[in-house]
Amino acid sequence: MLAALSAPIFFNEVSAQTTQPVHADNVVLVHGAWADGSSWNGVVERLQAAGMHVTAVQNPLSSLADSEAATRRALALQDGPTVLVGHSWAGTVISDVGTESKVSALVYVAARAPGAGEDFVALSAKFPTMPVRAGVQNHEGQTTISERAFLDYFANGVTPDKAKALYSEQWPTAASLFGERTTAAAWHDKPTFYAVSKDDQTISPDLERFLAARMKAKTVELDAGHLSLVSHPQEVANLILEAAGHKAGATAMAASASDGN
Repeated sequence: MLAALSAPIFFNEVSAQTTQPVHADNVVLVHGAWADGSSWNGVVERLQAAGMHVTAVQNPLSSLADSEAATRRALALQDGPTVLVGHSWAGTVISDVGTESKVSALVYVAARAPGAGEDFVALSAKFPTMPVRAGVQNHEGQTTISERAFLDYFANGVTPDKAKALYSEQWPTAASLFGERTTAAAWHDKPTFYAVSKDDQTISPDLERFLAARMKAKTVELDAGHLSLVSHPQEVANLILEAAGHKAGATAMAASASDGN
């Protein structure tokens, strides 16, 4: 079910904010819980084909402070305006770190988007509990997802072979991570984009829509599960390119180059 580059783009534009991003040639990608930087591979290939300079952070997932420090180190190496992208829990990271002056726009991919100091656990409780939660296992403060829950709910929509590989590569995530709170909410001041996963079994799609609307983000809806960055890399890359102020022609070139044409 990986999206073919020649296939139609499966998203609907929902809303758009008025603030336009500045032109950026740099992208920093931050992965979420139970994953590593390789989850961005398909997106990275397409962004590089469009001429972007791309860095995928190896998020330690040990604490919010550790994850933010790793992201700030990546940002410090960028030369000029940079689009900061977060998937899943990493939306917490980019909401805090996105206040950095180099960050020109924020992109949330099926991601958390907390307000400053907000109790996100309490906010999430107002929306449906998704099936993946039953498969979360705690081993002395480190969490992983059981194989069945990972394949059926976390990686739904990803090809079986790829889903199994991702399961084997999942990075243990500190249980304490999910209750930590940010001190800032960069989305108040930066152009913001959001990719909702319509078939997400990890974060409620309705919660994602709520967050996107609250941020007044330019929003697209993907026919994807939680790992849209894996199953729909072109659509995610397109949104990032838009956030970088690149014209449609650059997106078309990326598709053509990635398709080997």
